[in-house]
Amino acid sequence: MSAPPAESDLVVEPPGILRWGGRRFACAIGWGGVRSNKREGDGATPAGRFPLRRVLYRPDRLAPPRTALPVMPLSPEDGWCDDPDHPLYNRPLRLPHEARHEALWRADRVYDLIVILGHNDDPVVPGAGSAVFLHVARPDYAPTAGCVAVAAGDLLTILAGVGGRARLRVPPSQA
Repeated sequence: MSAPPAESDLVVEPPGILRWGGRRFACAIGWGGVRSNKREGDGATPAGRFPLRRVLYRPDRLAPPRTALPVMPLSPEDGWCDDPDHPLYNRPLRLPHEARHEALWRADRVYDLIVILGHNDDPVVPGAGSAVFLHVARPDYAPTAGCVAVAAGDLLTILAGVGGRARLRVPPSQA
């Protein structure tokens, strides 16, 4: 099978499939399903078409992934603001921090590799959802808090072939 075009969209399909080019990968989505009107804390994966902004990885567990996207190593001080009342809402921050946040350096392996998606970031709308990523799935593909998750090897395969203008598309018909 030939490689998918680098700029082709990654498309989430029910039940639990991420399609890219002619390939299909098992995936998990949010426990709240898919919603066109994503809200902070609803557990839903937002419907839409989102650019792949950059890749973060755990340098103590992985080598920098091969990809056309910008790549940055994580550190134990990295977090992501999920406090709609804070000026850094849906932005990275350094820990410790007084705002409500999610730690990106985790004991489990789900954030060993993170693709930052362009969801609610241009501009940021307080309360419209934060920390929506493409990341590593749990072994049982348990639902996420709103992200899309695939196996680590599958994510590395996708990153190696995806171009800088590819998008993650989540159709609203899954709601």
